Amino acid sequence: QVQLVESGGGLVQVGGSLRLSCAASGRTFTDYAMGWFRQAPGKEREFVARIGWKGTTIYNRDSVKGRFIISRDNAKNTVYLQMNNLKPEDTAVYYCAADPSFGGAWYAPGGIDHWGKGTLVTVSS
Repeated sequence: QVQLVESGGGLVQVGGSLRLSCAASGRTFTDYAMGWFRQAPGKEREFVARIGWKGTTIYNRDSVKGRFIISRDNAKNTVYLQMNNLKPEDTAVYYCAADPSFGGAWYAPGGIDHWGKGTLVTVSS
């Protein structure tokens, strides 16, 4: 079993930045692609970004491309999401995710093996 613990959420003003962290434990970190989803009130959970164990990245281009950066530190078993130029529509609970696959599992939340409990990001205008 993989345990994922997010941190770094909070309240930020429009245009500000936050960095989310997700610490993983329980299994070999490099066996997993890591990523982030988010869920806004009243909306479905949506994919944000993912990163393979060697650093290959894929983003939700429509929502966050050019503003968010995902990275991972395999020595620290941690994945990060640097969020810049935040907008009110970025307000959501952000969930860390882990899956052995880098591919199809990430197209829908139901495909993901492991989830964190989430951290709330609120962007105020």
